[in-house]
Amino acid sequence: MTHTGRSEKTKYRLAEALKECMKTTPFEDITVKQVVSVCGVTRQTFYRNFLDLNDLVQWYFNIILDESFRQMGSGETVYDGLVRKFEYIHEEHLFFSAAFSTDSSNNLREHDFRMILDFYRNLIREKTGSDPSETIDALLEMYCQSSVYMTVKWVLNGNRESESRLAELMIEAMPEKLKELFKELELI
Repeated sequence: MTHTGRSEKTKYRLAEALKECMKTTPFEDITVKQVVSVCGVTRQTFYRNFLDLNDLVQWYFNIILDESFRQMGSGETVYDGLVRKFEYIHEEHLFFSAAFSTDSSNNLREHDFRMILDFYRNLIREKTGSDPSETIDALLEMYCQSSVYMTVKWVLNGNRESESRLAELMIEAMPEKLKELFKELELI
């Protein structure tokens, strides 16, 4: 195994240990000492991989966000993709909840926004062969911002709506011109 491979494996083990700590302790009360104790590694190993616990949260958030977008991309329609994404987020609820509750959550929300915006831009580009128009791009930005807001609210309120209902609401909330384009492209 290469050094990079060991490092990634250690990062995943530290993330799993953090998730274990999150089951009994609010994120803001968790210490590096607790995480390394659960993980069975030294503090030096932790700091070789991460600056602090927020750095670990951001790293893992990126990993699971990437996976949630892979889930979303595996759907035949935007609705199918959203349901898959929300199912994945629900599976990782504990982590998403902690991640969106931290001081660094604005960065995480911004990162989620950028990823979803890029996802939709790329989807439009793939289907049409060109970039979205200025109007569609502006509507897409507004839609993605509100999608992130509602996703965060859904996570922090304990996933009260089902994944399918949240996906339905996301489709219903889509601006008309964007909805028309997505229908034309057979995405909804």
